[in-house]
Amino acid sequence: MQRRQFLQSGSALGAMGLVSGCATVGGGSGPKVVVIGGGYSGATAAKYLRMWSEQKIQVTLVEPNDAFISCPMSNLVIGGSKTITEITTPYDNLTKRHGVKVVKDRVNSIDADKRIVKLAGGTELAYDRLIVSPGVDFMWETLPGMNKAGAKETIMHAWKAGEQTVTLRKQLEAMPDGGVFAMSIPLAPYRCPPGPYERACQAAEYFSKAKPKSKVLILDANDDVTSKGPLFKKAWAERYKGIVEYRGKHRVTDVDASSNTLKFEFNDDLKANVLNVIPSMRAGDIAVNAGLATANNRWCEVDFLTFESKAAKNVHVLGDSIQIAPGMPKSGHMANQHGKTCAAAVIALLMGKEVNPMPIYNNTCYSYVSSKDVVHVASVHKYDAEKKTMLAVPGSGGVSSAANELEGVYAWSWAQNIWADTLA
Repeated sequence: MQRRQFLQSGSALGAMGLVSGCATVGGGSGPKVVVIGGGYSGATAAKYLRMWSEQKIQVTLVEPNDAFISCPMSNLVIGGSKTITEITTPYDNLTKRHGVKVVKDRVNSIDADKRIVKLAGGTELAYDRLIVSPGVDFMWETLPGMNKAGAKETIMHAWKAGEQTVTLRKQLEAMPDGGVFAMSIPLAPYRCPPGPYERACQAAEYFSKAKPKSKVLILDANDDVTSKGPLFKKAWAERYKGIVEYRGKHRVTDVDASSNTLKFEFNDDLKANVLNVIPSMRAGDIAVNAGLATANNRWCEVDFLTFESKAAKNVHVLGDSIQIAPGMPKSGHMANQHGKTCAAAVIALLMGKEVNPMPIYNNTCYSYVSSKDVVHVASVHKYDAEKKTMLAVPGSGGVSSAANELEGVYAWSWAQNIWADTLA
């Protein structure tokens, strides 16, 4: 499959027709679907539920933020080649063009028996089907020092794009030439496997131009680089020689924010000018609190034909919160595919039709090793009826042979197209 075919719906989506034009918000008196979370999977599901049902399903999206800020491409803000505005898209078109009712609020609780979602503002939303797409939250209990007053305001994770992304960029700008930027990476699985290594490249490029005496220190809890290892290591050795240092098997157990010090399971304490601590992750709070995180109370197990939760009927879980299938990354592109597959399945279930028994979806993940040069990894995934999971199709994927500027053009086009596919 060509990388530039990344937004094709594929056989996962059946023969659902695409319907354009304006529609009444909420869609009248049809079945009700509530979607929690307006990220890559939730917003996509909300949009395609309306389109493919020919506006016959009422869709309410609950999202606390004013606009969608993309985690993919956010490292470019830290590197300085893009601004936060360039990776931000409003939710307006979901309502104007597709009739999705967008409610700016947070979900307090889910009553799966009564099929009711209770919002922080006091509103209750009834549903026939619920889609939960809350992304990830962090396991702060594994880093006691980060729970002390002021720690989270001082030490950035920047793993949810937005204010922390901008703050981390400002911290790098304020760091003296000759300083050390140390970033810690949790044990996999975590959101966006190559993301930390891309971030290291972005910081290194900035230092190479503005602070050439400075260092990027990568402290990885994993034994080795978890994605695109040879390509990242080549960039560090050749483009950023003397700037980037990689250390595997460095698992952070605590952080002293007052002294900018990392503590490790087996290694000596380390102090740096700027710390970027990426904590261990789990399914978003609402999924965990609702009892949907059935895999070690961390990730949500689902039926991959419908994304229905294995813990609650009529509740579907998407995106980074799920217990992934073999070889399936927690990525923005994959979340978009989850949203489409689930939308088609929910429509079939509500309309009494057969769910597609053989979904197929693809993934492409681009990483910027500089402001222009990019590498990618791609894969195609197909449902295995015997194993009841998604499996990578042998020979379907691949990795870049080398970083190049043409892939940088593809990468930015991918971003603009998937933002439009999700939100336009």
